[in-house]
Amino acid sequence: VQLQASGGGLVQAGGSLRLSCAASGRISSINAMGWYRQAPGTQRELVATMSSGTRTNYADSVKGRFTISRDNGKNTVYLQMNSLKPEDTAVYYCNLKNYRAGNTLNYWGQGTLVTVSS
Repeated sequence: VQLQASGGGLVQAGGSLRLSCAASGRISSINAMGWYRQAPGTQRELVATMSSGTRTNYADSVKGRFTISRDNGKNTVYLQMNSLKPEDTAVYYCNLKNYRAGNTLNYWGQGTLVTVSS
């Protein structure tokens, strides 16, 4: 499985960005795709995930500002980020969890940098 993320960049506080991540390879019919982020000196944290059944999960810090969506036909997940804050600055990583035969296999994209200036 390969994950190709895009869409990061520099934006002013209050602005918007949209991240995309396309998955290719052997993808389970039951899976979850999503985004995590890691700021310098911190641990990687969940931003938002969406299951193949469209169930979503958001970090409290982004609820109401970020929206995750996916196009299952394209194996692509999106993260629409609105009302960005300087504290959203981080490297954002795309993640795919394949659920198969009772096992969970994790795959990560290469990361895309989001910088929010004040």
